[in-house]
Formats: sequence, structure tokens, C-alpha cells
Amino acid sequence: MRLLTEADVRRVLTMDLALEAVEGGFRSMGLDEVDNAPRSRVQTDQVMLHAMSAAAKRLGYVGYKVYTTTRGGARFHVGLADGHTGEWLALIQADFLGQMRTGAASGVATRYMARPESATVGVFGSGKQARTQLLAVCRVRPIRKAVVYSPNPSHRDQFAKEMSAACEVEVVATARPEEAAEGQDIIITATNSREPVLKGTWIADGTHLNVIGSNFRSKAEVDVATFRRCGTVVVDNKDQARLEAGDFVQPLEDGVLHWSKVYELCHVVVGRYPGRTRPEEVTLFKSLGIALEDVAVAGRVYERAKEEGLGHEVDW
Repeated sequence: MRLLTEADVRRVLTMDLALEAVEGGFRSMGLDEVDNAPRSRVQTDQVMLHAMSAAAKRLGYVGYKVYTTTRGGARFHVGLADGHTGEWLALIQADFLGQMRTGAASGVATRYMARPESATVGVFGSGKQARTQLLAVCRVRPIRKAVVYSPNPSHRDQFAKEMSAACEVEVVATARPEEAAEGQDIIITATNSREPVLKGTWIADGTHLNVIGSNFRSKAEVDVATFRRCGTVVVDNKDQARLEAGDFVQPLEDGVLHWSKVYELCHVVVGRYPGRTRPEEVTLFKSLGIALEDVAVAGRVYERAKEEGLGHEVDW
């Protein structure tokens, strides 16, 4: 069994590799070759334990992600096993892996749902997840400029500086949240807010939204008016969305959103449903983060690390 640290993962995992792995995983899922178990949670007074798993027949792997969260932060790892023999292959520290796979999922959704000529992005949030979201979008669309809003001036300024270099596009910070939405081709929400940060009245026709910050029913980043604007709504997994999509709670109660009109990304990837029906349509991808993404990316990380002799092998 190969033990891979965060440093090992960072040496081999690029956004292009993550995009390739995640798209391949969703394609397999759309062909009914994946068994994905939604996240479950247990907790003490101080610690919450989160667990999720997936089996991907075509990819040849089964695996799980488990992580703990406290007031002080989170600790992630992925376990990967051979899908044919059951042999344990790797135990992988998975903070960076999780950031990249979440960004890649939105990148895949953007590839299938955003207008091909999309060139501007608005970003709500300036943390680690917002960084990989923007990086992925810039890999799949010809982005020229991004505008970031965060309530912390130093955080948004630092984000703009770092991501201008990382994405090789102009990234500017704004103190007005509506500037990160009005007239943008793509909008990303990657915050820890419990209340909506994006208003539907700010959204232009033809915009694509990647809504990724909340995976608790008690948290929502976008308001009901946003869903009134949306034509196509896509999730990474409907079973998990029913348990965790806080952004959907009020729109469902108000009758603005109906589960029968919510599609899964895997079915968009294989062409069962369109990601966009017309240029002026507003489209939305709601990301919860599913185990398939972790297993697909972990498999590629394991393969690359083995080729390069990274990690530490132990008997198991």
C-alpha cells in the first residue's frame, strides 16, 4: 500500500489531469458503471466525521474519502483499492486533491453548460475552493477577465494578485458584490455563507452559474430569484442533493424548482440531457462534491505517483 502525502499529491496533480479524470468519471457514471454512496455524517460535541465512497467499474477502482472537521479546520484522506482484487493500493492525504476535484467538477459542468464564447467570470469568495474553481473555468473557456468579491479587502486583493498569475488573466477585486455578477458570462459562488450572497436580479441573460459553497441544508449562497432566472439546473448527484443542497430548499418549497427538472451532470456528459438549450438561457450547476470525483482523481494520482516513485510503501 502506497502512502501519499500532500506534497506527493501536489507534485503530480494538475488541473488538466483533474479535469480529465473527473470528466471520465462522470462519463462512466452516465453509462451506469459507477456505484456512488452519498456522504454520511456523525459527530461529537467537538468533531464531525464525514464519509463517502464510490466504485467505478471502468476506472478499475473502489475507494472512499473520510474527513474530520472542527472549529480549527479539516483533515482529509482517501483510501483507494483495486476494483478487481480488492487489494488496498493507496492511502492519500486529500486536502489539495479535494480542492482540485471540486474545481474540476465545475470545470466539466462549465464545458458542457456555459456559452462557448464565455470570456468573463465573477467570483464570490476568496478561499482555497474559489481558487481551484477559477483555475478550472479558465482551462475550459477563453477567459479574459475575472472579478472577485469577498467581504475581507485583504483576502480579495490577495486572491486577485495570486490568481492573475496562476490563470494568466486579469483578475480584479471589488468591494461591491453586484460587480462580481452584473454582465458576467460565468459566476462562481464559493463561500461559507449561510445566507445568499448572489441575487437573481444581478444575473444577465446567458450566464452560467457554478454554485459550490454549501453542502448543508441550512446554508444557501443564492436566492430564490436566481432559480426563477434559471432554465437548466444540474447537480453532481441527485441523491446527495436531496440530503445536502441548502440552495434548493426555499425554491422547492416555493414551487420555483422541481426535482423532475433537475438533471445529473453525468447524463449531460453522455448527451442524455442538454446542458444548455439556447444562448440566452441562464444555467446553474450545483456542486455538492461526491465520492466518484475523489476516487477518479485519486486513481490518476496513484498511477502518476507510482510511475514517479513517490510515496512510501507499507505492507497491509
